[in-house]
Amino acid sequence: MRRKDKEIIDVNEKLKIIGKNKVCRLALSDNHQPYIVPLNYGYSFEKEILTFYFHSANEGKKLEIMKKNNRACVEIDCDDVLIEGEKPCNYNYAFKSIIAVGRIIMLNTIDEKKEGLTHLMKHQTGKSEQYHFDEKMMERIIVYKMVAEEFTGKRKEVLQ
Repeated sequence: MRRKDKEIIDVNEKLKIIGKNKVCRLALSDNHQPYIVPLNYGYSFEKEILTFYFHSANEGKKLEIMKKNNRACVEIDCDDVLIEGEKPCNYNYAFKSIIAVGRIIMLNTIDEKKEGLTHLMKHQTGKSEQYHFDEKMMERIIVYKMVAEEFTGKRKEVLQ
């Protein structure tokens, strides 16, 4: 990261940003053509490994791209506040953001899919309960995860 003064180093602070938000942007590459899509997500952080969980219909552009190239990037941002300046070029924005890069892994078994969807539901609802998923529905949807090889945090704060 070029601006070390804006880097978020504390893992717990980065996890707070991930936990606070419900939508991320998943970036993929299709023959050097960028493709980005907003998605709801779930996540886990176990043994120092960050994993994002997603679901989708069993067809579409996103899945076609992931089959050809499983490299991906997740972006999450929050707490954006306009910082006014005296001149137009002095305006700025306060923010917090996370960037994670890794590989997409398809979850194939019913148990894997249930685990992924449970992470997603717990994060989206804020409820740690036992979720029950219809077996027929599980056969019709795609559940996948991105295991982060690295993730960084960045912030610009409003100076008081």
